[in-house]
Amino acid sequence: MSFPTLESQRFVLTQMSEADIDDLFLLFSNPQVVRYYDLDTFSERQQAVKLLNLLETRYNNGTGIRWAIRQRDTHEFLGTCGYNSWNEKMHNATIGYDVKSAHWGKGIATESVGTIIAAGFQGKLTCGPLHRIQADTIPGNIASERVLRKLGFKEEGTRRDCAYFKASYHDLKCFAVLKPEFNHY
Repeated sequence: MSFPTLESQRFVLTQMSEADIDDLFLLFSNPQVVRYYDLDTFSERQQAVKLLNLLETRYNNGTGIRWAIRQRDTHEFLGTCGYNSWNEKMHNATIGYDVKSAHWGKGIATESVGTIIAAGFQGKLTCGPLHRIQADTIPGNIASERVLRKLGFKEEGTRRDCAYFKASYHDLKCFAVLKPEFNHY
């Protein structure tokens, strides 16, 4: 199956390529963007190359998929979103997303993530039809929680010291949406 291109009202979600390395570097070299992320702030372009290779490997191995979020009319790179992992047997997956800070507050994440969720629930992806989609946030990431709640996700609880990155343990708040609960606008 070829990499699926998805479209929303304002955005086109496409496969990333080497042409996106500089944009990936810009995105993840911003400390505000990676504040709640399990990535260190990028300091050199090679880190973006490694990330692109990791995302390509996940897709090629059938364990995840990540799209570039592009403005429909200009094709400007605005961020990324995708499935960090999925379990085809269990019909569930975990999502993630990020947007350049200059574009925060414009509904980009909500619209783009809503598009990938709809595709997942409709069985349009290589993982087969999904029934449950999960997202984890670090406590304090109010903007990300707002995106999830708009899309029908419910907070299920906090897993204490569940993640280790940036030299410390972090609680993770678990959010999930089931196919019948999904509010796609």
